[in-house]
Amino acid sequence: MNGPIGVVTIDGPGGAGKGTIARVLAERLGWHLLDSGAIYRLLALASLRADMGPGEVDRLAALAEALDIRFPTAGPEAGEVILDGAVVSDLIRQEACGERASVLAAVPVVRQALLDRQRAFRQPPGLVADGRDMGTVVFPDAPVKIFLTASAGERARRRHKQLMEQGVAANLADLLQELRARDQRDTQRSVAPLKPAEDAVTIDTTDLSVEAVVNAVMERVEARL
Repeated sequence: MNGPIGVVTIDGPGGAGKGTIARVLAERLGWHLLDSGAIYRLLALASLRADMGPGEVDRLAALAEALDIRFPTAGPEAGEVILDGAVVSDLIRQEACGERASVLAAVPVVRQALLDRQRAFRQPPGLVADGRDMGTVVFPDAPVKIFLTASAGERARRRHKQLMEQGVAANLADLLQELRARDQRDTQRSVAPLKPAEDAVTIDTTDLSVEAVVNAVMERVEARL
C-alpha cells in the first residue's frame, strides 16, 4: 500500500453523493474507479441468488472470494457494474440488495474476504475509491480523504428521485425511515463504523451542486498530489 500510486477516498452515508462525485472525479483525473458499495451489493445479489443466508459466514466468505467483478472504465460497458460477465448495475441498486449489503458489511469474516480485492484496485495512474470505510480501513495511507454528508431529508429525496426516474415506485417517508435505520447500523457497528478519517475533509453536499463539490475536491487533490 505504500507505493507511489495516488488514491482519493470518498466516504459518507448513502445519498450524500459519493458515487456521482467519485465517477466525475475519476473521469476528470483519468484514474481508475472503485465503488466499494457495489462490491458489497454484488455479494448481496449473489448470496440472494444462491439462497444463502447472512448467517452462513463461511459460505459467504468463499462466495466473496470467487466473485467475478469488473468496473469497466472504457468501451461500451464503461460505467457499468459487471458480475460474472453480465451487467447488473440496475439489479444491485434495488432495495433488497441494499439492505442485504448493509447487513453483510457488518460481518467481520465477509469484510476481510473483500478487503484484499478492494485494495487490488489501486493501480496506475491512480484510484478514486468511494464507500464508507475507504479512508479509515481500506486505504488509510491515501493522501486525499473526503467525507461527504448531507441532511437525511435531502438524501432520502435524492434516492426517491432516482427510483422514480428508474420507474420504481417508492414512498419518500419509507425511504427516509430505511435510510435512518441504515445510518444507525453503519455508524454503530463494531467493525469499521461509518465515520470520517481523522485527516479527512468533510463536505456537506445538501445545498451544493455536483460541480461545486467536484471543484472543492479537485482543489484538495491539486494541493496534495
